[in-house]
Amino acid sequence: MLTILGFTMIATFLVLIMLKKMSPIAALVLIPALFCVFVGKGAKLGDYVIDGVTSLAPTAAMLLFAIVYFGVMIDVGLFDPIVRGILRFCKADPLRIVVGTAVLAAIVSLDGDGSTTFMITVSAMYPLYKRLKMSLVVMTGVAAMANGVMNTLPWGGPTARAATALKLSATDIFVPMIPALAAGLLGVLVLAYVLGRRERKRLGVLTLDEVLVEEPETVLVGAGGTGGTGKETRSSGGSGSGTDAFAELPDEDEDFQGLDPYRPTLRPKLYWFNALLTVTLLTAMIMEWLPIPVLFLLGAALALTVNFPHMPDQKARLGAHAENVLNVSGMVFAAAVFTGVLQGTGMVDHMATWLVDNIPDGMGPHMAFVTGVLSIPLTYFMSNDGFYFGILPVLAEAGQAHGVSSLEIARASLVGQPLHMSSPLVPAVYVLVGMAKVEFGDHTRFVVKWAALTSLVVLGAGILFGII
Repeated sequence: MLTILGFTMIATFLVLIMLKKMSPIAALVLIPALFCVFVGKGAKLGDYVIDGVTSLAPTAAMLLFAIVYFGVMIDVGLFDPIVRGILRFCKADPLRIVVGTAVLAAIVSLDGDGSTTFMITVSAMYPLYKRLKMSLVVMTGVAAMANGVMNTLPWGGPTARAATALKLSATDIFVPMIPALAAGLLGVLVLAYVLGRRERKRLGVLTLDEVLVEEPETVLVGAGGTGGTGKETRSSGGSGSGTDAFAELPDEDEDFQGLDPYRPTLRPKLYWFNALLTVTLLTAMIMEWLPIPVLFLLGAALALTVNFPHMPDQKARLGAHAENVLNVSGMVFAAAVFTGVLQGTGMVDHMATWLVDNIPDGMGPHMAFVTGVLSIPLTYFMSNDGFYFGILPVLAEAGQAHGVSSLEIARASLVGQPLHMSSPLVPAVYVLVGMAKVEFGDHTRFVVKWAALTSLVVLGAGILFGII
């Protein structure tokens, strides 16, 4: 019974948000509360919610101060050179912009934190997508998939959890998986190319003059153009004559900045201080010198104090980022209700047991493949902690009974991460959709099929290379 109710609760949640019948926050709170009553444990709802909030409170604190920190770094111009480099490559070509989104997200993901990746990627690419009227769900989908593949880095979380749960070396798990993960990242880049061609075909060929004339009210993009005529230059074909038209763009990066190069919050004299502070912060995260929420709390306080020593300026910066902070932290605490009920009522345990029990006996020798397939939906419907510490040991034990090593099972468990990063239970995804001003339901409807395909590419490459 709990198994059926668990699957029904998740399905109800996904359907309602994808059809936009409820907001994600309302659905994350009301649907699990209703199902908790159905289970007959309504009296314990408060305990479940408090347990969920307690477990996610450090994550919420980390996101709160991380948004403030990176928001300030964006304000003062730390990432402007990166943005200019990406924009120099992208220019006004939708295809290049989508590919550039995937490349930027993959590079920034090296720090192992999804929220950081999404904040930097969206801040850099959002002005371009907005100006060119490109699909914002393409941006969020490509960024989430690229980050999902890179999330398998040993310091990213899943690999460390798998190693801990099965008492293995993270290096032994990750290093052999590199070819399969590289194939997954290549798959994301190919998909970005395909989606970019689709956007180019839909929008036609644009030049800088046309972009600036169409949406002059957008202030995030630098007022550029060097003597252009402003005449209509959109081609009717889309993909056929793109190269020549894009050549009309000026090569100087100050002509199409993406971030306003004249914003009053810039602090060019403090650039190297801010760069050193950020590198130190990321190093401290990787080395685990202090808990991540504490690091971002200290970093945000220091960044505000040094860059904006006057109290009114500090209040203005906090106010500028308050909407993102409220949206993301509110979503995290709402997700705590969902996870608290799912785990507290025992639904997640019954769902996992049912799945494992229904694996055919003939699949025993192929438990690594089974683990890879199961990781795709399971890491979407539950937290990484729940999957790696609750389900993976059971799958590994079943595999060992049929001669499949725990290392193979651990590697296969990483397969589902491209889809996991868009799970409603992952706080970072709310940073992504919130900053991109995309409805979570729209993002879900777009990304699920492509992310699942990316996960299957990783699984297929792992089998082909004999890793899984």
